[in-house]
Amino acid sequence: MDDLAPPPDTLPALKPELLRQPDPARLEPAARMTHPPRILLLYGSLRERSYSRLLVEEADRLLQAMGAETRVFDPRDLPVANSVGPDHPKVRELRDLSIWSEGQVWCSPEMHGTVTGVFKNQIDWLPLSEGSVRPTQGRTLAVMQVSGGSQSFNAVNTLRLLGRWMRMVTIPNQSSVPKAYEQFDEAGRMLPGPLYDRVVDVMEELVRFTWLLRDRADYLVDRYSERKEAFKLPEKM
Repeated sequence: MDDLAPPPDTLPALKPELLRQPDPARLEPAARMTHPPRILLLYGSLRERSYSRLLVEEADRLLQAMGAETRVFDPRDLPVANSVGPDHPKVRELRDLSIWSEGQVWCSPEMHGTVTGVFKNQIDWLPLSEGSVRPTQGRTLAVMQVSGGSQSFNAVNTLRLLGRWMRMVTIPNQSSVPKAYEQFDEAGRMLPGPLYDRVVDVMEELVRFTWLLRDRADYLVDRYSERKEAFKLPEKM
């Protein structure tokens, strides 16, 4: 479709030449990616028996069973945000994994009604843009939380807020595991039951959304405001 060009007197604040009319053809890529979906998983606790890590490891197994290629980032030794430069090995590892990914899984314990500092520190290290590269924009996201008490959704709600801020496409489904200490056996495997089934649901949905959106992400997150910022008048008028 041609670019939308409304009469200039009806939208005086708009630059009509930078407005784009929706183009359904661009939602059907000429060539589809065929490699396995690339999923990065982050968790938010450094405890030896970390239930957010155990839940992420369970999700990791499920994703691999569904044909995804996965990486789990270990947050140990990641410095506090902005205490070192971006070339620190752990910072570089995290950023490179985020750029590599096409989808992500975020899982945090609920601590004082929100996500943990360990988890937030990882997000604080991920810039919205790094030169021309955007480490999170357009990627799919699944959110999960573990709680020591009754079921809560404070952490997953915060993770959704963070995902929106990082310009990610957060899938509708989510997982919240209450009394997490009762949901894993001694070997760290999640026990069968409705909470496990929900994790399966979430990972299935994430893989499907990633397959659906990864070829279209650049178009879906293309913004008028960014086109306007990048616009330069031709040298010869």
